[in-house]
Amino acid sequence: MNAIWIITKRELQSFFDSLIAYILLVLFLGISGFFTWLFGSDIFLIGQASLRAFFSIAYWTLFFFIPALTMRLLAEEKRSGTIELLLTKAVTDRQIILGKFLSTLLLIATALIFTLPYVITVASIGNMDTGGVICGYIGLLLMSGVYISIGLFTSSVTQNQIVAFLLALFISLLFHLIFDLLAGSSTGIISQLFNTLSMRVHFESISRGVVDSSDLIYYFSLIFLGLFFSEVSLAKRNKAN
Repeated sequence: MNAIWIITKRELQSFFDSLIAYILLVLFLGISGFFTWLFGSDIFLIGQASLRAFFSIAYWTLFFFIPALTMRLLAEEKRSGTIELLLTKAVTDRQIILGKFLSTLLLIATALIFTLPYVITVASIGNMDTGGVICGYIGLLLMSGVYISIGLFTSSVTQNQIVAFLLALFISLLFHLIFDLLAGSSTGIISQLFNTLSMRVHFESISRGVVDSSDLIYYFSLIFLGLFFSEVSLAKRNKAN
């Protein structure tokens, strides 16, 4: 566990040293704030104590931001050769994967923490659905965990960061949008299957304020699979070397 935390801190530091963290925070807060308070949803004008507009835009901004964060996690280390140096230390493939996963998830959590003034402001307008807001944040973190694990996997199979980004974006798009579209254009068991695989269905379920076991199983299963395949990919490369 100590090795995982050391890698986590190392990666977090690298995010801030390269200005990636600051760029993410500024862009995320700027885009989410603009669409939450001004464009398309003037909360002060309509007088509704709701953060639904924020969760809707964060659902999309994180979808694009996370592949940009994860594309370098393993691809850059493989290209520069620093992954071999890291693997000579007393750490395992799993510890490397978990450390990099946690560092990115903590960065996303930090970005979400900076949006807490949104919650305070909206709560001052009227009776806010506190349970729905808390669950909305939980849903964003769980969704982020899925896309981080997918990004880690794509970063583990190539040395090219752009390829890792595009591949992560494509795989994530299946869950983010395509399965939802396929569910609407099909019927019966096939429609139910695509509906079950749709990220939107589970995200909206949680953001309504109800944390269902099926939603948690969905998120944690995808996170596990992403991390598992990342570890397998990294282990294969080590054996090849």
